[in-house]
Amino acid sequence: MRRIAAMMVAAALLLATAGVGASEASPTVDKRQQTEAGYQPPPITWRACDDERFTQWGMACGTLTVPLDYSKPRGAKIRLAVSKLPHRSSAKDYQGIMLVNPGGPGGSGLSLAVLGIGSIIPGNGDDDYDWIGFDPRGVGDSEPALSCDSGYFGYNRPNYVPTTGKIERAWLTKSARYAADCRRSEARRLLGHMTTRDTVADMDSLRRALGQKQINFYGFSYGTYLAQTYASLHPNQVRRFVMDGNVDPRGVWYEDNLGQNHAFETTINVWFGWLAKHNDVFGLGDNADVVAAGYYRQLAELDKSPALGVIGPSELNDVLVGAGYYVYDWVGLGEAYAALVNENDPTLIKAYYDDANPQTEGSDNGYAVYLGVQCTDAAWPQRWSQFRLDSWRSFATAPFLTWNNTWFNAPCLSWPAKSGKPIKVDGRKVSSKILLISETLDPATPYAGSLEVRRLFPSASLIEGVGGTTHSGSLSGVECTDNAIGAYLEDGTVPTRRPGNRSDLQCPPVPQPDPTADARVRQQTPDRDQQIRDLLRKTLEDAQR
Repeated sequence: MRRIAAMMVAAALLLATAGVGASEASPTVDKRQQTEAGYQPPPITWRACDDERFTQWGMACGTLTVPLDYSKPRGAKIRLAVSKLPHRSSAKDYQGIMLVNPGGPGGSGLSLAVLGIGSIIPGNGDDDYDWIGFDPRGVGDSEPALSCDSGYFGYNRPNYVPTTGKIERAWLTKSARYAADCRRSEARRLLGHMTTRDTVADMDSLRRALGQKQINFYGFSYGTYLAQTYASLHPNQVRRFVMDGNVDPRGVWYEDNLGQNHAFETTINVWFGWLAKHNDVFGLGDNADVVAAGYYRQLAELDKSPALGVIGPSELNDVLVGAGYYVYDWVGLGEAYAALVNENDPTLIKAYYDDANPQTEGSDNGYAVYLGVQCTDAAWPQRWSQFRLDSWRSFATAPFLTWNNTWFNAPCLSWPAKSGKPIKVDGRKVSSKILLISETLDPATPYAGSLEVRRLFPSASLIEGVGGTTHSGSLSGVECTDNAIGAYLEDGTVPTRRPGNRSDLQCPPVPQPDPTADARVRQQTPDRDQQIRDLLRKTLEDAQR
């Protein structure tokens, strides 16, 4: 799931709104499936990758050719960038292809084939797979790649909270202009063919191009919704699926976004409490309420006088959203925020913002694809009045993320492609065992969504990182979770499914960092395991930007 400049989107079913539902797909699904299955892609020719990040791990790269429109398999084609880390086991132990997706939608998955290196997954099961990364249609190195306005996240944006009609009109104009820019994009022919269903069809084309009867899949965040949809449409092609940070299919996508506001309110206050616990390091207050009050005062000050003339309340909010997603950079974000508050030094905050928003050519690619998928997967409000009403209701109890989230999705009000109906997620025909993972306080894809997916897939088992706030945090070095993943990949073993609406294995969460120890660790040269974890974290974080 995605977030503006520092991250975002996806959640639980809260604040459901009349007239905006995730209605089921029409009965023409079977006919469309037959059309999709009729396309036989050419085989992929593998070559050395151009990117040094990939070649250092021994990955190969290639291109998958697929129809722009699967209802016209002989019509226009597009090209998807694909990567592969070959299996290292014997032919006897080979277990097939393992597709990997980091989420978004809009995240590049090419680098994630590196997970097959094996050093961060316990056991030897990962050696048995060809690990396949890919850039979904419209993303990254796939052609064409969608970009609408590379400067959309430039400085001097209005305050997110529309306290005046002028601010509200400015955001509505800005959002509508972005949608219009997408209508004029060089890749505009993609716009009517960017749904989750389209990417799932591409995944099945990838399976056929590689000559496989089934796929294995490791999906993070939005990648879990790809997995749910694929499994619902192709239950017999499902082998081993790991789904970490599960999208709640009941709320795709409007209700999920509203629900996420409340989940983030909880997790950001956990971070405020952690800052207070380490007040001797950060000097921001000795309890969470004091830190929170200081944050909102800082927003008001930046609204009157942006730091360096460019860091206003929206930019600060964007940067600190990252602390809601992941614990990994709590120390760095805490240091940057403390420097702003205590020393009137915004340089670190600006560096974070610039890193997430380079404003170079095509830098809005992830955001454009995010909208291309979410605006067309399911119905959105037809009237701004409904958006406004729901947002103010949400803001009353969840002020941290609400208006940031609203404006992030506002281009859907005038998106230049029709919305459809999401596939009904139904895992009852899936016989293979599935492994689900979630932390209790995951803000982007709240825990309730994982419980719902567990209910929909009777063959699934759920691992819970008890009390944790990290989104899609598997393979972070928590032995309980990672050992279970290793066992599953090796021989299909999953935690015993327990009765009731609950998790099946309870593990410790990704641990909160210690500021002093973290500073020492950052001075050390990372070993190979840490390099792979760093690459995984960066890929997942980029997928949420």
